[in-house]
Amino acid sequence: MDEYPLTGTAEEKFRAVLRWVVLAPSSHNSQPWLFRFRGDALELLADRSRALPVVDPDDRELIISCGSALRFIRAAFTHFGQATRVALLPERDNPDLMARITIGDPIQPTERDHQLFSAIAGRRTNRFPFEPREIAEVVLGRARNQAEKDGAWLQTLTLDSDRVALAELIAEGDRLQLADRHFRRELALWVHSNRSSTRDGMPGYALGAGDLASEVGPLIIRTFDVGDGRAARDKQLALGSPALAVLWTEEDSPRAWLRAGQALSGALLSLAADGISVSYLNQPVEVPELRDKVRALLGREGAPQIVLRLGYGRSCRATPRRRVEDVLVDD
Repeated sequence: MDEYPLTGTAEEKFRAVLRWVVLAPSSHNSQPWLFRFRGDALELLADRSRALPVVDPDDRELIISCGSALRFIRAAFTHFGQATRVALLPERDNPDLMARITIGDPIQPTERDHQLFSAIAGRRTNRFPFEPREIAEVVLGRARNQAEKDGAWLQTLTLDSDRVALAELIAEGDRLQLADRHFRRELALWVHSNRSSTRDGMPGYALGAGDLASEVGPLIIRTFDVGDGRAARDKQLALGSPALAVLWTEEDSPRAWLRAGQALSGALLSLAADGISVSYLNQPVEVPELRDKVRALLGREGAPQIVLRLGYGRSCRATPRRRVEDVLVDD
């Protein structure tokens, strides 16, 4: 059964499941998580050595990424017919301990549970243009429902007026961020040549760069303010997508960020299972003054956490991932 040890120990089961968990999405593909076996439990730890202090000074997106990995754990165990018990932030004096997971009783997974799990291996962040074809409301509804089950709200935007207004904020975010040389230097650290053997970050091919362009890409990002060009490109990507989406939480705290990450991954798997491609346009929620404008634009209380564009995209290559042994730590 997908090489899952049904009669194995808790550690053997966790170790097997981690092969899918390391495929979870993360900001800049930084993969800021570690795992530790503790008795019959698995502990999820934030790896703050992989933090992005310029774009993410509060580690908000880092913790969302950890929540995404946690949701993949739950999706895998549900597929294999076992419940999980999850304690979020279980130790007040250990802020790096994101969650403690134990294996629960046998359960009967649904066909949708199996579909969500099957979507893990094929899910991609697709940064290329999407087809103008509309997304069926039932598909968007399934993604919204999945996010709500995981503790957040996914607001989908299909009206032209909403998409145009949000696209303007995305473009403004590009210009503000790329005018900052500290932002550019940080971003360049996570953009790699197509020939790189590193197991994290964003290879040039994921950004549409050929082999030669990928060699000089980090230097260009680090040296030049390309904000106007990036703003125009991202605005066009947003307007050319049949739907945009904003993920919201009621509060804005580490616990809420963990819930946001779980809801994000739940929605991403739902969309992937239905053949929908997704990429991030998080600029408006990364720049504080623009985050306030997102609230005003969409007329919602709460905290906007993630901005997505959705559509039917061409196939694209997976980005690299660290191995299970790279993310396991001892006591």
